[in-house]
Amino acid sequence: MSDARSTRVRSPRTETDDAATADRAATTDRPVSADRGPSTETAGPAEAAATTEETADRETCPECGGRTRVDGAERVCADCGLVVEADRIDHGPEWRSFDDDDTNPKRTGAPLTRSRHDRGLSTEIGRSTKVKGRKRRRLARMRTQHNRAQISTKRDRNKVYAYTEIRRLTGALELPDSVRDAACALFDSAQDESLLRGRSLEGFAAACVYVACRTADVARTVGEVCAEAKATEDEHRAAFDAMNRELGLPIAPSGPAEYLPRFASDLGCDPAVERRAGELAERAVEEGIANGRNPVGVAAACLYTAARELDAECTQREAADVAGVTPVTVRRTYVDLTEE
Repeated sequence: MSDARSTRVRSPRTETDDAATADRAATTDRPVSADRGPSTETAGPAEAAATTEETADRETCPECGGRTRVDGAERVCADCGLVVEADRIDHGPEWRSFDDDDTNPKRTGAPLTRSRHDRGLSTEIGRSTKVKGRKRRRLARMRTQHNRAQISTKRDRNKVYAYTEIRRLTGALELPDSVRDAACALFDSAQDESLLRGRSLEGFAAACVYVACRTADVARTVGEVCAEAKATEDEHRAAFDAMNRELGLPIAPSGPAEYLPRFASDLGCDPAVERRAGELAERAVEEGIANGRNPVGVAAACLYTAARELDAECTQREAADVAGVTPVTVRRTYVDLTEE
């Protein structure tokens, strides 16, 4: 049985398939060139010549025939300076506007902000002086309905009113946008915890601005905030106590050192006086002189004491007026600081 010859006959089609399989295997085993362009071994003469001509045209200046070089995102001629190619990608906003341009090519709108009840995502129907007659009245009705649809609930209405008051307060107190956004986020937290019932919205707006200043290390007193706010100090205190009790505000008692830079700037003190006042403020806290006293008055007394030690011009009345306290408050702390 083992010596018997096979009687199977191979057809011409089978022989052709075997030859094709052998060719594919040989092509797979052939090493592939690492170049991105076609290999000269596999590409024909016409393709290789076209690739060479294209590379030469790209590296040659079309004006003077000089050689080009890549400079950043541009390909420039080294001889005449012609910019042959420019592929710079602009990662900035997709809009631009010019004062002398009649059209408005802006396409993206305002950025997102926490100082709006809808984060600035809603659109507005604009106004135009070119629209007249019936179309203008129709647009006015559409604008009214659109504004009503934006504020559909009492919750949104309260938020719009409080946000408007917060923006007005931060502008009057010259506070940065980060403080404004933090105050708006704090009002959202208070509204989510249902702390607004039975309390003043103006008081919560003032309290949110004050807490945002405290957390951002921006020196603003309760009197300064309430002087610009529509709320009284009692309404501010009620809102602040409610948020501090229910939200657990991460704020610590303010110290006199927080108010020194602003008071020194208002008084026009020298840097040496401000540095000495900082040392006196630290000493007042360590020795317990500032315990139970208004930190604003302690800061004013430290500045007055430092000015007296360095022979600078500063009276008790000037220091008290800058801090918003009486000269008696400054004098009492000054006596405790100068006692041996």
